[in-house]
Amino acid sequence: MRGHLERAPTTADEKFGWRSPRSGSTAREGVWSNAIRAVPSPSQALEVLGLYARAVDGALATTVAKVLIDPRSRLVIYSNAGHPPPILLSPDGGCQLLDQATDPPLGARPEHVPRPQAGLSYLRGDALVLYTDGLIERRDEDIDIGLSWLIDALARCGTLPVEELADRLLARMGVPGGGQDDDIALVVVRL
Repeated sequence: MRGHLERAPTTADEKFGWRSPRSGSTAREGVWSNAIRAVPSPSQALEVLGLYARAVDGALATTVAKVLIDPRSRLVIYSNAGHPPPILLSPDGGCQLLDQATDPPLGARPEHVPRPQAGLSYLRGDALVLYTDGLIERRDEDIDIGLSWLIDALARCGTLPVEELADRLLARMGVPGGGQDDDIALVVVRL
């Protein structure tokens, strides 16, 4: 999946950043999606989802990342519950992992603990890349190897228009033709 948004506040949810391998209910996915949009603070939204995950069969250990783009302050504000880290790509190919507010998947802790939140400044022309683990996971390989390949592929695509960047990224990651073991979602937002 590809998406393109122009300098507007946005969140990342099921199709844009969170996934539950056991979710199968459209109604449940609607609740997740509405809950993550209703609470503007990324960390507070993940806290709400964490409490909800404890009450829904099959929802524990769901991974999710919520990202808020604030065009006034030029900050990417985020919180992450066990999901692969979003990446901020600069036009010169520099990549910054949004990994300073990472926590375990939803409901993984026996007791409620506040979720971390962080912010990262961006410049006009940077791109925010959100993806599911299917893009970087390979059978019999450490996920860090796939993340390294992704960063290397992104470093060569910094100035491309977002649709071309997404297409080239999928091709370099070896996924344009399908047949993967896991679902893949990819969103590229030019800031």
